[in-house]
Amino acid sequence: MTGRPHHPRVSIVAPFYNESAAIQHFFAKVKAVLAELGCADYEIVCVNDGSRDDTLAQLVAASRHDPHIVVVDLSRNFGKEAALTAGIDEADGDVVIPIDADLQDPPELIGVMLEQWRAGYDVVLAKRSDRSSDGYLKRRTAELFYRVHNRLSDTPIPENVGDFRLMDRMVVEALKLLPERRRFMKGLFAWVGFRSTIIEYVREARVAGSTKFSGWKLINFAIEGITSFSTAPLRLTTYAGIVVSILSFIYAAVVVIRTLVHGIDWPGYSSMITVVLFLGGVQLISVGIVGEYVGRIYMESKGRPVYLVQRRYGKNRDVAEGR
Repeated sequence: MTGRPHHPRVSIVAPFYNESAAIQHFFAKVKAVLAELGCADYEIVCVNDGSRDDTLAQLVAASRHDPHIVVVDLSRNFGKEAALTAGIDEADGDVVIPIDADLQDPPELIGVMLEQWRAGYDVVLAKRSDRSSDGYLKRRTAELFYRVHNRLSDTPIPENVGDFRLMDRMVVEALKLLPERRRFMKGLFAWVGFRSTIIEYVREARVAGSTKFSGWKLINFAIEGITSFSTAPLRLTTYAGIVVSILSFIYAAVVVIRTLVHGIDWPGYSSMITVVLFLGGVQLISVGIVGEYVGRIYMESKGRPVYLVQRRYGKNRDVAEGR
């Protein structure tokens, strides 16, 4: 027995960005699941991340009719990681459950998560056992990202585990201690540790709307994740420089020996220009990798807040606030 309450206060955290078409489906499904579980003490923290459609209007209207709904309206679009951070900071439940508004992560798992929490686990991870609802390219690139990240990083992240999870209040308070401005939440979730378990589920198609992550954004997201938790790319540039230097020395030695033996230089403009371009490419890649880390230092040194709240709605929070 862990001594944990059978009916804890549950905080559902959901970032919204242009999710107008999914809002009614989301509330209907989540509230039905919580009612079926007998959860009377709960809140649904909705973070409007600078939506350009009528997402905010719908969220505010829902909060007027349901005291369980809290709306945090950010001053602009800060990105999903910042919006998720804002929601976790706002949540006050004994357990906090981040979930996407598109319902690809099934709310029906909340009951299983609570059972595992009562059994003593501080974090219950939801792992996608089947991602056939995602496109082929997205599945392959996700697989490659997890493989590369976990090879390079000292803090591996569980494969095919997104933001959908249950976290005990103790875990949430630990997350709040982390000062990063450029936040890669999957890595931060893994870094804090605590006793964890995994449950599996089949990822469904979006209930409405379309994904907000383009291929380019996913590439940038992957770079963000790798550079947030590993300095291995910097070491790889050093190794690449050593290898190229050795190859250049061997090439120079071959040219000298051939000249001494045959008495003529080794002609080859094509080979020379290839070597020059290759070395130039290695140098540019190295500078780019170093620049990525310098850029992170620059952004962190500014000390800007992760997000700014324009207004809060629900539970007597209809006041303009900044954070």
